[in-house]
Parts: sequence; structure tokens; C-alpha cells
Amino acid sequence: MKPLHRLHFALLFSLIACCACHAVAAQPLSKPNILVILADDLGYGDLHCYNPERGKIPTPQIDKLASQGMRFTDGHSSSGVCSPSRYTLLTGRYHWRTKLQSGIVDMFGAPLIAPDRMTIGTLAQKQGYRTACIGKWHLGWDWPITKEQRPLLSPSKQLTSIGAVPSPHQLAAWREIFSKPIAGGPSTRGFDLYFGTDVPNWPPFCFIENDHTLGIPTELLSGEYLLNNQASKQGPALKNWKFEGILPALGDRATQFITDSAEKKTPFLLYLPLTAPHTPLAVNPQWKDKSHLNLYADFVMETDALVGRVLDALEKSGVADNTLVLFTSDNGCAPYIDVKGLEKKGHFPSGPLRGYKADAWEGGHRVPFLVRWPREVKAGSVCHQLVSQADFLRTVADVFGVTLPDNAGEDSFSLMPLLKGGDKPIRESAVSASIQGIPALRSGSWKYIPAPGSGGWGTGGDQSQPVQLYNLANDLGETKNLAAALPEKVAELKALLEKLITSGRSTPGTAQKNDVKVVRYPRPTLAK
Repeated sequence: MKPLHRLHFALLFSLIACCACHAVAAQPLSKPNILVILADDLGYGDLHCYNPERGKIPTPQIDKLASQGMRFTDGHSSSGVCSPSRYTLLTGRYHWRTKLQSGIVDMFGAPLIAPDRMTIGTLAQKQGYRTACIGKWHLGWDWPITKEQRPLLSPSKQLTSIGAVPSPHQLAAWREIFSKPIAGGPSTRGFDLYFGTDVPNWPPFCFIENDHTLGIPTELLSGEYLLNNQASKQGPALKNWKFEGILPALGDRATQFITDSAEKKTPFLLYLPLTAPHTPLAVNPQWKDKSHLNLYADFVMETDALVGRVLDALEKSGVADNTLVLFTSDNGCAPYIDVKGLEKKGHFPSGPLRGYKADAWEGGHRVPFLVRWPREVKAGSVCHQLVSQADFLRTVADVFGVTLPDNAGEDSFSLMPLLKGGDKPIRESAVSASIQGIPALRSGSWKYIPAPGSGGWGTGGDQSQPVQLYNLANDLGETKNLAAALPEKVAELKALLEKLITSGRSTPGTAQKNDVKVVRYPRPTLAK
């Protein structure tokens, strides 16, 4: 063989070896781990990285996460309250296409997600992922409760006395109910494992693992826990149940799941819907008075530390570089945690936005929205494009290289073009609803609310006009209602909203049916 030929052979061998090395290195990218952290009632302005001038709560761990990935400034939940936002995040479909036209899933309520509805969990399972949901579910179960037993789960009157005890009849019913499997929960909606509390401020006051309660409640939650932003309803509780133990237990289970999955070298999807900083404001001793603001602010700091602990588990397990992390919140900060007091001390939980939890105004549903994916997303990047939590299902599908069927992710647009550095809109519109079901439609920078006021718990606003129209490009605080001045724009957005409703989807594809007849706004008034 001539020297030149030997050189060619050597170069060819080196090239093949190099390509093989790259193939090996790139192989895990086809199956990155996925971690979705959903905070509960965390406001847009509660994180320092979103509110550096008017935010007073230190959040170093989540701020660090933001610096390592992409921070979205115009990210939205589908609702100003809990259950509907969770439905949309998991399914990529607006909640108002279901029976949940307003409000949240009731205590001991039925499943909201249909058994055959695709979720991020079922999508990941089909790709061989190990999946888990650890935290607050609040999407309903098929509770094994008879019609006759239901009144025995809560007193007809809230008993605020400390010594309230259940009757023998109640105890017998509780033993029967909570010794049975609970169907229709997370383990039937795409998650191999579940651990958490269904709703931490509602009964049953115990942990649930997969489809069983851990223990049988034998006490009626003491009346002392119905005060000071702790529990909001009374009912069956384990003996010596303490709210302070919930958040640390979720951290224990989440880190254990990450460690176990890494050891098994199995790709995983972990959905971690935290119970904090929602009530119960059960702050552990080491965090009390840390913020020098109030108990809610202390709880935000404790929540931030828990997020840091979970992210540390990724690092220690050696999987951080191959894990896509989404951090967001189900809605804005709840006004009843004394937001007025916080504002007087210089902390504004909604930052520059108007309104709070439950509202159609931006403070109700514009939420923190962070994505870290070291091998794909540029660290320290910021995106100002309109995005929704509905978009995560199709994003996960794109990560897997899977095409969604027409009857899945009907309102989900992939974030991938933005995560890769693009700056063109991925969606033309987005809809977020208030607790009353009043929709807030975005189209570009325009926002249309077909009702006066907040549509939620917020007071004030322009009550003189039946609808609201804002241009958020120059009025982020929603102070100038342009509806009367721009009737053509109002008509255009009203027609767009109607199209989104009747099409059964906002993405391209075959039209789909909504589960029920969607309520329209403004509501027609009865003739006098």
C-alpha cells in the first residue's frame, strides 16, 4: 500500500471513529429525562429573576435555574386557578373544552382527565420512560364512596373546637372507604408511580401512594388547623397529621425517584406538582421569619430551597446535562395571603401585572415559565414570545420525534423553535380563564376579556363597558380599556374566540368536538 493510500485509510478510520464517538455521545439526546416542577400559587413577581426591582423574597435556587436556561416572560397557565391549569399542562388541551367550565374539581370529585386522553405521562410511557407524579394531584379520582357515606366525610358545620371527634358511624365509614383502592388517579393517567396529597388543605389529611391512602384516617382534623391560612375544610385525618411534613416528604420521594432512575439507567419523566407556596402555609422552623416579610414569603423561600434540593439530585446522579427541566406555576399568587401587607413592605407578588389568583387579568395566569436543557437551550436566554403550559405536550412529542394524533394536544404548540433560539411566534393566540370561567383571549399583544372587571376575586376595573380590550405592548398593567374606541378589534377578537371554541382546537388539524357545550361570554341577559 502506498504511503498516500495508508494516509487516506488512516484518515478514513479516524473519521469513522470520530463519527462513532459522536453517535455514542448524542445517543442519550434521543431520550432525555424530563422534570416538570409545578409550583402552587407562586406569583409572577415572587421570583427575584422576574421582579428584581419590586420583589423582596430571595429565591436563589430558582434564579440559578433561570440563569442556566431560558426564561419566558409571556408564559401562561390556562386558568387563574388550580385544577384547570393542571389539566391543560398534562393534556395540551384547554380545560374549558371539558365539563369544568368554571371553578375547580370538588372535594372527593371525579376524574377530570378522560381515561383515553393522552397526557405527558402516557406519551412518555409509550417511549419506554419510567414515569412518576409526586405531589398535589387535584384532578379527581373515582373515590370508593357511596352516596350515603359522602355526608360522613365532613361535618355539616365546621367544628373549630380543638377537641372535635368523629362519631363511631363516621369511623366505620372511613375504615371502609380508605381501606379500598382509589381508582381513576395518576396511576391510570400515565404515571407508573404516585405519591402525594390530593389537595393538602382538604381531606383526606394523609398521603396517598399509587391507589391507596397510607394509613386509615381516624380523627377529625382539629379546628385549630382551620385558622391562619392552614386547612380550608375539615374532614378525616391521620392521628398527629402535620402539614409541615408534606413538602419535605415530596422532596424525599422526588430525589429518591431521580436517584433510582439514574441507577437503573432508565429515562424518566417526573411530574412534581408541589403543594407550596399554596396554603396550608406550613413553614418549617428553620424557615420561619427568614424573609422578614410574612409567613407566605417564608414559604416561598422554603419552596425555593426544595427546588434546589431536587435539582441537586439531578447533579449528584449525573443526569443533569441530559434532563429537560420545566419550572412553572399553576396560577398567580393568592390575594388572601396578605398581599396588601406585602405590597406595603415593597414586595409585589404580581410584579408589574394587574390582579392575582383567580383573575382574568394578567396577574391571575401569567406565570413564571423556565426551561433548562443544557445540551439544547442557551444558558441565560430570555424569550418574550407568547407561550402556554398547553405547549408542553407537543414539545415532549417533538423531543421524542412523535407526531401527535388529531385527538391529542389540540391546543399545544411546540416550544422547540424557541428553545433552539428562534424568535418567531409559535402560536397566534392563547386563552386563559378566570375562576368564574370568563376567558381572556390573547392575539399578539391584544387582549380581549368579554366581561367587565377581573372575572375573579380582584375588585375594581372598568365596570362601565361590557367587555375589555387592552394592548399589552404599551399597557401591561391593563389600565386603559380600548373596547369603546376600537369596536372593530373587539369584533375581530370575539370572532376569533368563537372559532377557537367551535373548531375544538387551536392547532392545525381535523376539527374536534368539545366534551360539552362551551359557555359563551358575555352571558346573554334575560329580557325584562
